[in-house]
Amino acid sequence: MESANQGLLADAMTDVPVDNAARSAAPEGLTLAEEEELRSELAKVEEEIGTLRQVLAAKERHCGELKRKLGLTPLDGLKQNLSKSWHDVQVSNAYKKTQETLSQAGQKTSAALSNVGSVISRKLGDMRNSATFKSFEDRVGTIKNRVVGSRENSTDGLHSPSGAGDKSPQDNAPF
Repeated sequence: MESANQGLLADAMTDVPVDNAARSAAPEGLTLAEEEELRSELAKVEEEIGTLRQVLAAKERHCGELKRKLGLTPLDGLKQNLSKSWHDVQVSNAYKKTQETLSQAGQKTSAALSNVGSVISRKLGDMRNSATFKSFEDRVGTIKNRVVGSRENSTDGLHSPSGAGDKSPQDNAPF
């Protein structure tokens, strides 16, 4: 029985062999016959556990061979498990309630931002029609006319930085 358990998910207590020589006195309340019956049952259960471990290991090997023949990789299994888990999450009541709450919050936020945009647009329109803005606009227009007007008064449309007037750069060449 000990060899059946070697290398197979060994559990510390189930691998300890029952040794009749190391037996202590019968526990209180048990007769020698009851103790012997319990030890016999324990040995049978441990043997069954060993057999089940061997069967499980054989089935896992067979499962692995089938998956290999089908071309299924451990990654495919992981993907399938994740997909199933995600599906389970999505159909849960907590997820549905959270999704509904977030959807409502998004709609309310969108409506609030739309209202804020409308208010800002209206306020900017009001500001543009105010006397202060009209005065500012007039001053900017006056400054623009002065700048553009001085360019139009210039002979070539640009002021020469060298102060050479209307001469081309080639006319100022030293040779």
